[in-house]
Amino acid sequence: MGTLKVTPLNARHRALGAKMVDFGGWDMPVQYHSILKEHEAVRQRAGLFDVSHMGVFDLKGPDALAAIQYLIPNDASRLTAGKGLYTQLCNPQGGTIDDLLIFCLNAEHWWLIVNAGNRDKDFEWIASQLTGFDAQLSSLADNTGIIALQGPSAADILSRICELDLNPVSLPAFSIRATEIQGHKVMLSRSGYTGEDGFEIYVPYAQIEAVWDSLLTAGQTDGLEPVGLGARDTLRLEAAMPLYGHELDDQTSPLSAGLGWSVKLQKAADFIGKQALITEKEQGLTKVRVGFVLEGKRAPRQDYTLWLDDQQIGVVTSGSLSPSLGYPIGMGYIQLQAGQELPESFDVDIRGQRHPARRVKLPFYKRS
Repeated sequence: MGTLKVTPLNARHRALGAKMVDFGGWDMPVQYHSILKEHEAVRQRAGLFDVSHMGVFDLKGPDALAAIQYLIPNDASRLTAGKGLYTQLCNPQGGTIDDLLIFCLNAEHWWLIVNAGNRDKDFEWIASQLTGFDAQLSSLADNTGIIALQGPSAADILSRICELDLNPVSLPAFSIRATEIQGHKVMLSRSGYTGEDGFEIYVPYAQIEAVWDSLLTAGQTDGLEPVGLGARDTLRLEAAMPLYGHELDDQTSPLSAGLGWSVKLQKAADFIGKQALITEKEQGLTKVRVGFVLEGKRAPRQDYTLWLDDQQIGVVTSGSLSPSLGYPIGMGYIQLQAGQELPESFDVDIRGQRHPARRVKLPFYKRS
């Protein structure tokens, strides 16, 4: 087995006593003290995440926007400098290669933020699709780390050490700005993966430990906690955010995943997978992402099966006991025949025993 890759904050995690795990070839903190306490910190106060394993791609050139429009089903033509959006990379069959954030720095300069496990795959795919476009792709992932600050107190904490106006009117969701944190030049975006308000801070490797320390110090009086992958997963599940390898894969379209709001089939530009997605929409979905809740305390897990009477109708993609809600929640896919309605209730097979589940509207948790 090869050596695990490390983020530039690896020493900080170890100094804080984090329990480290192999996460897709990366040595990452799964928790520092308690997943439940870290989850609660983000919901009630604020949490600090190292997401430096994610990919940051830089796309520059006169045809950068045209290339992006061809690569994604969402419409980036409406973005001005400092704005961003959520979208996917699709294959010609309409399946999802990855989901990602795209930010416009200016008309000829764009950032693409991709999932850690897909960094190499995504880079090769995008590079292979740029033939004929006057646009140059490079990766910043080996010298730019990312810290995420999430939770209701995130803006208050960050405003103590950052000169940028963090008012949601000045810095709305899916915005990006250049700024400084205690003299360190950073890029700052506002998106989040937890269902809470939050920021992503893109920092050169050489300065990232100092920025991490500054944030922890600034948030000490607010109960800011470093948060590992365990709570990151329960937080994103409560917010019903899809995770690649669970709700999204090469065989699953963004339409099936309930992300139709991010697919602009009417946009003027042609894009990869457009015809397949149009056909899928016209013919009707054969599988649909659903959310469900169970009674009791038995939590559903990935690959558990969903049943209606004696027929298997689907599979669980993510599940957990919800720390915020206090009962088991899950997401999964239900297979549909043409014109068939989604069932309101069904069973989850948990280790050979059927447990009744009720379909619910997503997300499970929404901040007030």
